[in-house]
Amino acid sequence: MKPLVREYTNDEQLKDMVEKLKNEGIDNEEIYILSHDDDRTERISKSVNVNTIGASEQDAKSVLTNIFSKKGDELRTKMQEIGFSKEEAGQYEEDLDEGKVLLIITNPAKAQAVLT
Repeated sequence: MKPLVREYTNDEQLKDMVEKLKNEGIDNEEIYILSHDDDRTERISKSVNVNTIGASEQDAKSVLTNIFSKKGDELRTKMQEIGFSKEEAGQYEEDLDEGKVLLIITNPAKAQAVLT
């Protein structure tokens, strides 16, 4: 099943939603944060104790490819590895270019009620 995504420009609103998801029983392992800025991604994910899309979510080929890729290519690859199509990853990467942060939930059935 394809992950559920919400876009945020305000880090505090994003953090509030993560806490709400966790309070509703969504596991930390099912929540990911992704932005165009690695430092921002790490800072947000650590402050709310959720995941980033790292080596454990990618196959070895993707990890090696990302080492030599441009940032946009790396982000699109990461999104494809967790379940988005190439086209979806491209669209979301454009949103990341605009400074948005993605909240990605890999268990959409559990999260749908909380996010609506």
